[in-house]
Amino acid sequence: MKEISLKLNGEIKRLTNTTFKFDERIGEGWFSAVYFLKTKEIAEKYHPGNEVLMQFFQKKNAVLCGTDEVIALLKTFAENPEELEIHSLEDGDKIEPFETVMTIKGPYQNFGYLEGVIDGILARRTSVATNVYEVVKAARSGGVDKPVIFMGDRDDHYTQQAGDGYAAYIGGSRAQATHAMNEWWGKKGMGTMPHALIQLFKGDLVEACRAYHETYPEDDLMALVDYNNDVITDSLKVAREFGDKLKGVRVDTSNTLVDKYFSRNPELLGTFDPRGVNPKLLFALREALDEEGYTHVKIVASGGFDAERISRYEEIHAPVDIYGVGSSLLKLNVPFTGDNVLLDGEHQAKLGRKYRPNPRLEPINLNE
Repeated sequence: MKEISLKLNGEIKRLTNTTFKFDERIGEGWFSAVYFLKTKEIAEKYHPGNEVLMQFFQKKNAVLCGTDEVIALLKTFAENPEELEIHSLEDGDKIEPFETVMTIKGPYQNFGYLEGVIDGILARRTSVATNVYEVVKAARSGGVDKPVIFMGDRDDHYTQQAGDGYAAYIGGSRAQATHAMNEWWGKKGMGTMPHALIQLFKGDLVEACRAYHETYPEDDLMALVDYNNDVITDSLKVAREFGDKLKGVRVDTSNTLVDKYFSRNPELLGTFDPRGVNPKLLFALREALDEEGYTHVKIVASGGFDAERISRYEEIHAPVDIYGVGSSLLKLNVPFTGDNVLLDGEHQAKLGRKYRPNPRLEPINLNE
C-alpha cells in the first residue's frame, strides 16, 4: 500500500523517505551551496553550542506543498534529527504572503547546510500545486466540475515527474499523463493517442482509432482530431464510424495554424484570432457533433492553456468538457526563503527580517 493511502487513512501523519527516495549524496552536501558547507564547519569550530531558529516563507497567496518531503529530508540527513524542534504547516494548506510555513530550531551545524535544498523543495512543489489549483479552480468557474489532465511530461526533466505529479495531486489534478507522475500518490498514468499514432496510418484518423480500439478495447476511445488541421471533418468521420464507442475528441491545434473550417467559412473571420484552439472553432465543433446526434461525445481542449485562458473560456461557456494543461503548470513562481532569525533564543537576523510566529504551525515528532 502506498504511503499516501496510509496518510489518508490516518495511519501515518506524514509521508517519509519510503516515498521520496532521496539521493544519498544530499547527506554529503553535494546539492548544497558551498558557503553553507563552509559555515557548517565554522559553526562546529567556533560556536558548537549555538541554537538557531530558521523560518521559511514566501511572498504570494499559494497552496503549500513539500512540507512532508522537507520533514523526511531532515529526518534522513540532519545530524541528531531527534534533537531538532520543528513546527510546520501541512501540504495543501492555503498560505499568505510572508506567512511562516515552517520553523526549525537546533544547532546550525546539524541542519543549516540543507537550507537551499529545503527552499528548492518548497518552491517547486508549492509552485506546481498552486498552478494546478488555479487551473482547476478556473475549470470549475463555469459551474461544472471539469477535469484537468496534468500533461507536464515534456516540459521538464523526467526526474521531476514523481514530485510534480504529487504536487499536482495536492493542487487538485487526479488525471496525469505518466505512471511516474502517479508514483507517490496512487493511480497509473492515463492517455490515449499522440499525433505519432495517426502518422503511422498516414493521417487516416479512422484507421488509427480502429487500431487503438482493437488493441485497447477496455479504454475509452478518445480521438485526437487536429492532425489534418480539419477538426470538424475528422471528428465527424470518427463519430460516424464508431458511434457510441467514441467517447471524446481532443483538439490540440497549434497556435500558429488556422483550422480549415475557417477557410471554408471566411465570412466568420475578421473579429477574433482564428489560430489554435479558439472558442469559435469549439462552438462550431460542438454544433456539428450535436446536429448529427453525437451529443455524448466530449470535447477535450489542449495546447497552451493556463488559468487565465481557461477562465475566459468558462466565462463564455465554451463547450470544453476536459482541459489538458502542460507547461503553464510547471512555471516556478513561488520562491521560498529560509532565514535564521533567532540565536540562542534572542533576535539576531539581517536587517528587515524578524521572527514571525504562526499559531497555525504544528509540532513535528520525527520519531512518529
